[in-house]
Amino acid sequence: MKTSDEIKNLVKEKYGSLAKGTSSCCDDVCCSEKKQKEVIAETAENVASCCGTSCCGGGTAGVADSYGNLEGYLPDADLGLGCGLPTEHAGIRKGDTVVDLGSGAGNDVFVARALVGGSGKVIGVDMTPEMVAKAEKNKQKLGYDNVEFRLGEIENLPVDNAAADVVISNCVLNLVPDKRKAFSETFRILKAGGHFCISDIVTEGQLPQRVKEAAELYAGCVGGALEKNEYLKVIEEAGFRNIQIRKEKRIDLPDEVVAEIVSPDVVQEYRASGAWVYSITVYGEKQ
Repeated sequence: MKTSDEIKNLVKEKYGSLAKGTSSCCDDVCCSEKKQKEVIAETAENVASCCGTSCCGGGTAGVADSYGNLEGYLPDADLGLGCGLPTEHAGIRKGDTVVDLGSGAGNDVFVARALVGGSGKVIGVDMTPEMVAKAEKNKQKLGYDNVEFRLGEIENLPVDNAAADVVISNCVLNLVPDKRKAFSETFRILKAGGHFCISDIVTEGQLPQRVKEAAELYAGCVGGALEKNEYLKVIEEAGFRNIQIRKEKRIDLPDEVVAEIVSPDVVQEYRASGAWVYSITVYGEKQ
């Protein structure tokens, strides 16, 4: 079993490579269904490293949702790493202060900025220096003066108490070793009456331990996923109320992808477990 520091280093290495363009999810993969089938075997590692085996928003598992029609969308900030559209369900208003946990290259931050307008503020927090640098570069292209990116960990957010009206996150908390601390920090930085809206990966049933421990599956958001009821319990124990699942989608991890990361017998163990992987968008309030 990997330690918390080992997990964090694994994630930093993988997402740092994605930010620098030395590892890819979508750049070299055609997103037609036919092409996806052709390249699964040879690109299984890269596909799995992108959250939930997504590829250009329509991929093998159909995890990532399309941002194309959203105001504020910047293609250069979209690395295909999401598993939902939290901003669509977050109730963000003009003038709000929004914090994005695991902001990557700034994709959800820039969409949130379009919603808060010039009178609001959006803060992105990411623990990978390369991602923060990429996000800053994207921000410079847009010329925003009310968007800020900070280097930091979700378990110890560099954000003041009661600073945010809304907290969002897209397929990141499953990568955090201590999810209880992550939701406790989310609660801390929200104002009374504020709320969060997070898209994430969960399971129904228990994944086999060897699947959970596979390094690539962890960096791909699957190995670190909690069982759904446990995930919701963690949120409730952090103090949140009116918790709602606003969107849910089952993900079918192809045997070809899993087999490239773990041994074939582990694939059989995974299928026999009866466990399923889901993308959910969950909402909760700090009352």
